[in-house]
Amino acid sequence: MPKEPPVVDIHTHIYPPTYLSLLRSRKTVPYLLDLADKTLPPRLIILPSDDDPSLPPESRGRPIDVSYSSIEEKLKFMTNHHITTSVISLANPWLDFLPPEEGPKWATTINNELESLSTCNPGKIYAFATLPLSAPPQAIIQEISRLKTLPHIKGIILGTTGLGSGLDDPALNPIWSSLQSHSLLIFLHPHYGLPSSLYGPRAHEYGHVLPLSLGFPMETTIAFTRMWLSGVFDRYPGLKLLIAHSGGTIPFLAGRIDSCVQHERHFPEDQGTKTRGPIRSLDTVLKDNIYLDAVIYSGTGIRAAIEKVGVEKVLFGTDHPFFPPLEEGEKKWKSVFTNLDAVTEGQDGEGAGAGAGAGKILGGNAIELLGLEVG
Repeated sequence: MPKEPPVVDIHTHIYPPTYLSLLRSRKTVPYLLDLADKTLPPRLIILPSDDDPSLPPESRGRPIDVSYSSIEEKLKFMTNHHITTSVISLANPWLDFLPPEEGPKWATTINNELESLSTCNPGKIYAFATLPLSAPPQAIIQEISRLKTLPHIKGIILGTTGLGSGLDDPALNPIWSSLQSHSLLIFLHPHYGLPSSLYGPRAHEYGHVLPLSLGFPMETTIAFTRMWLSGVFDRYPGLKLLIAHSGGTIPFLAGRIDSCVQHERHFPEDQGTKTRGPIRSLDTVLKDNIYLDAVIYSGTGIRAAIEKVGVEKVLFGTDHPFFPPLEEGEKKWKSVFTNLDAVTEGQDGEGAGAGAGAGKILGGNAIELLGLEVG
């Protein structure tokens, strides 16, 4: 009987115990709120809008049950869904909120814990590290250098605000340089969304639908576009960026973004001033520097991702433990199978060629990119 090809989950999160202890010690956003009823999981108060004293505690923020922090639960989830290997990462809000003097020690502690979880589960668990982005640049660079001594750390996860002013901030240049020189993949992930006023006065009636479905993708799109416009990929052409949620809306809007840049350039040139914008085209950067995960729940989205970056640069993910089963007691996650179906539907070709494309997305691409030894 032929062996099943490996499946690698590139987008899967964990709040390890040390991180939960950090959140539990805080009283301001973000923090962990323990409920009086101990049979209920604590609530993660992650955004200012979650910290609403008019709401009962059990209605604030997001419930954080054991699936968010237990590596044993992660492994059970992997077994139930035939996932060979997971590359775990800390979920938002990472360490962005810490005072500068506290960031480095927490980054070291948490990254060591991620390495330990990986070491204890050889071939099954690898990790993306977190950085102390509120700390001075030299402290961030020191942690980047240290990560190369941790064999199971395969990159870093980064939020869209960078050091606090976005990914086009010149202060990030030494960070980009260090990540490039150490060949660490950057996993770009949203957190802050768009201003809540954009969702309208009735947004609360729709739960988290608007910020999660529209705010996160647009946040990611804007962050990456600012990064490209500022010439980051001209200065650091060796950077490798994995963008969450299939790049937000980048595959769909890439043509419009490029057209706007070309027209904007025309006007200064007419007046004899310096040409604006990056040197390398958006299509070139997408082909050479960008990877997209397959967390898009749509064959159409997968096809768009493949068209912009190539089938070899699209990687499967689940976003576990978010988007859990819809029915209580259900072990199979609808969100996972929707993504699996999207990969099957959306990758190019039919027959044998289609199977080869799906195999690359489901595991082969991640194994090659990160040099994984899968279990």
